[in-house]
Amino acid sequence: MKRIIYSFYIDIPRDELDIFDKNILKEGQIPINYATKNAFKENYEKLISCKEYYAEEIGVPFKLFEYDSDFIFYKDKLKGNYPYLTTYNIVNFYKIHLLYKLAQEYDEVLYLDFDVVPLKTENFFEKWDLSKGIAIKDNNSQVISMDGVTERTQTIRSPTSKYYNGQALLIDSGHNPKHKVVNTGIIGASKKHLDQLAYFDNFGADLKRMSEVREHHDMYPEKIRNFFGWDNETLWGVKQVENKVPVQWLNDEWHYHFNAQYFIPDEIVMCHTINKKFDVVWRKYHA
Repeated sequence: MKRIIYSFYIDIPRDELDIFDKNILKEGQIPINYATKNAFKENYEKLISCKEYYAEEIGVPFKLFEYDSDFIFYKDKLKGNYPYLTTYNIVNFYKIHLLYKLAQEYDEVLYLDFDVVPLKTENFFEKWDLSKGIAIKDNNSQVISMDGVTERTQTIRSPTSKYYNGQALLIDSGHNPKHKVVNTGIIGASKKHLDQLAYFDNFGADLKRMSEVREHHDMYPEKIRNFFGWDNETLWGVKQVENKVPVQWLNDEWHYHFNAQYFIPDEIVMCHTINKKFDVVWRKYHA
């Protein structure tokens, strides 16, 4: 059984960062993308070494992808074909492209976002039998009911936006709109189930559908449709339903959202540092 863990770090040029959170920023507050860019630079070495250490401890190779010629080629190709995609959109489609690429060589692949910190050395591949389905986290607990949505309750990247976007796409394709919003910050998968997911099989047509539901889906009020986009997680959740892909839902132990709260429980194995408060995570890591 050949296995690998990978991550990637794409330092998006400042002039290509989309300020997606204008509607929720308070006066004097730094846009999330700027803060993230700074935090990744400051913690670059540690974020690599903690993943290398985890991979070494469980006996699998680790590979880091960065802003290289392969990424530039991929970015230019997508930007040429779909000029409305932001660099952030392209970066997040690229990580799934890499997942498929590695699955051609390895039986099982574990992807970790760059801001994921393994806090323990329990073996992911022993805990999660990937022959049973893709291992991924759902974000449905963070979805706000439509009545509760205002211009300041979400951004284009919020689980709420992705949920209703996915719902619109599933209705459009004649499927049951009930689905899970996924978080692709941690993914465990085998080639068999990635092939079944068929993520890129109709990519151009899928992006066109995403554009159409944004502009013409009369079922949703404008306050919902305004936050529809071309998001990798929206498309993943839709493909999962349309292609009936078996899934194992990661629990908090294996994908902990470290965000609004400043507490990390002792049982956490994988900490996804969404709030970028790495000083808190490093204290837990070294403890």
